[in-house]
Amino acid sequence: MDIAKAKRRENIAEYILYLWQLEDLLRALQFSPEAVYSQLIKPRGLSEPQQRLYLEWYMDIADLLRQEGKERQGHLDHTLHLIADLHNLHLQLMQLPVGAHYRELYARLSPELPRLRAVLGRAEMSDTELCFRALYAAVLYRIRGEGGGQAADDTVELISPVIAELAAMYGRVERGEVDLFESGKEP
Repeated sequence: MDIAKAKRRENIAEYILYLWQLEDLLRALQFSPEAVYSQLIKPRGLSEPQQRLYLEWYMDIADLLRQEGKERQGHLDHTLHLIADLHNLHLQLMQLPVGAHYRELYARLSPELPRLRAVLGRAEMSDTELCFRALYAAVLYRIRGEGGGQAADDTVELISPVIAELAAMYGRVERGEVDLFESGKEP
């Protein structure tokens, strides 16, 4: 809960990837309150009231997964909506003067997207969601101790700066540090 709040404030991309990992962890624990408590809460040494809050938070996420029919796979609509917001920002940055640096980063990644789309089998997906899914797949490979090969590493090296810049710009827009439609210049 505290990690998610901090990530949401500091870096929207890390927040999304964290929630996706948490979804998979809750599935692995079979949404069991006892397993969630013993694996995720008890080791933290929290006070009794904090333990209850954390358990409620984890179980709320589990309930959302059930309500959305995503007990076995898929991601919460909440994170998919955030990715849609990020994709809308991507589209704006591709047009507006404030997006010049972002466009440079994206231009390096762009030639890889058709291959990535074919590998992930996601023809209908936005480029932004495709990048998130590729990053998450890389996270899972690393957790499992599987490589993914040099091509996967190279692709992550291209995706990471694009998503990092997009997330940073999202944070700046949310905090009011950048007005996309003002003069086109950053403060």
